[in-house]
Amino acid sequence: MKFISTRGKSEVGCAANAIAKGLADDGGLFVPEKFPSVTMEEIEKMTECNYAERAAIVLHKYLEEYDYAELKSACELAYSKFENADAAPLVKIDDNFYIMELFHGPTLAFKDVALTLLPYLLRKGSDISGIKEEILILVATSGDTGKAALEGFKNADGIKIMVFFPSEGVSDMQKMQMCTQEGDNVNVVAVKGNFDDCQTAVKKIFTSKEINAKLLEKGVVLSSANSINFGRLAPQITYYFSAYADLVSSGEIKLGDKVNFVVPTGNFGNILAGYYAKKMGLPVGKLVCASNDNNVLTEFFTTGTYDANREFFKTTSPSMDILISSNLERLIFELSDRNAALTAERMEELKSKGKYSISNVEKDKMSKEFYANYTEQQDCAETISEFFEEYGYVADTHTAVAIDVANEFVAKTKDDNQTVVLSTASPYKFAHDVLTAIAGKAPIDAFKSAEKLFEETAAPIPYQLLSLRDKEKRFTEVIDRTKTVDAVFEFINK
Repeated sequence: MKFISTRGKSEVGCAANAIAKGLADDGGLFVPEKFPSVTMEEIEKMTECNYAERAAIVLHKYLEEYDYAELKSACELAYSKFENADAAPLVKIDDNFYIMELFHGPTLAFKDVALTLLPYLLRKGSDISGIKEEILILVATSGDTGKAALEGFKNADGIKIMVFFPSEGVSDMQKMQMCTQEGDNVNVVAVKGNFDDCQTAVKKIFTSKEINAKLLEKGVVLSSANSINFGRLAPQITYYFSAYADLVSSGEIKLGDKVNFVVPTGNFGNILAGYYAKKMGLPVGKLVCASNDNNVLTEFFTTGTYDANREFFKTTSPSMDILISSNLERLIFELSDRNAALTAERMEELKSKGKYSISNVEKDKMSKEFYANYTEQQDCAETISEFFEEYGYVADTHTAVAIDVANEFVAKTKDDNQTVVLSTASPYKFAHDVLTAIAGKAPIDAFKSAEKLFEETAAPIPYQLLSLRDKEKRFTEVIDRTKTVDAVFEFINK
């Protein structure tokens, strides 16, 4: 299957090529030439499979050039790193209401689902593509992607990884996770600014012919572990199918019934994976896009205008503190009936003016698939407290945003489909804010907050975080956003 760019001036022969390159040469994002289908019979078969087997079935629809048996083995190895080898367990909260927990992997965030598998997909994709150079993975992170990518690629043969994060835009625990990262091939740099500054700097490096030529002279080629890379996006499609299969096997729904998914959303990759699952044939009702105070997406879904010219808010859900949602480009491409020239024009408008608009026809098409709303920070805290009081469930700050929007969606629409909220991180990654919401106050120290949260809730503290307390802080550099290129060359010259 060919993969084409959303901007129309680049294509590759297969998924392996798209994964190896990461970003298209024209600055666009790779998308499949067509969406493969998953039949109801195949979904029914998934009810009898474990998570790794489900992943292999879904992924091979796109990764045709990968050996199926080898792909299945890679999935089994990746998901053996999760608690009970299940990357996406469902927890029933109430009638018609579930939470899909995506935080049981090595770094306690949903990014693990893709980033435990991506090293295999990238290395194999590079081999298939005939790439012999050393691969340098550049990552811009709003908190969770960075650690998950670092952990996934540490000490990988022929690969180096460098992560940029906003110096004051991640939680203390997220910062500790990244700055104590082990591995001989890793580097972590804080950037003065926000996530959009990091993301813009990284994309400029990817699209600069001059920088790429200089890297190639040194025997280095770039790739990405952000969700702009199809290899990051594709594994996330699986957990939508997995949740559906679990609902069927438990008798909560009949095969063919529609299910709603509510997704805390920042860069739009997580919810886009649900859209791709629907395009493949999964019976999805509504995809509910939940935002925090940085509600650029809510406004877009409501008005049809994407306008990033607005105040940026630092919130207690930092992984959603984003104004430029990169993966939205893939949706825009589909809404325009795959009009690459129009998509490129809109992305140029976003770059030059900070905004663009879609047509009323496209907006109506979008409204049939999506619902969007946002939750302010105070409401997020109240949701954490009330949800714990009513159900004894401890939600992190991002999941709480989705829970609040889910409740609003059901109340407004009276929709009675089963609703699944995607829980994207362990509450202990944001222990201070979660504890403050539940108990009214919290210690400044992240580890003391975690201990107090355990005392209040009895939810076990993950060992991955407890072990951080005594780890050496290896990475302390803070740079201006204009110095990212210099930092890259310093790293590869070491």
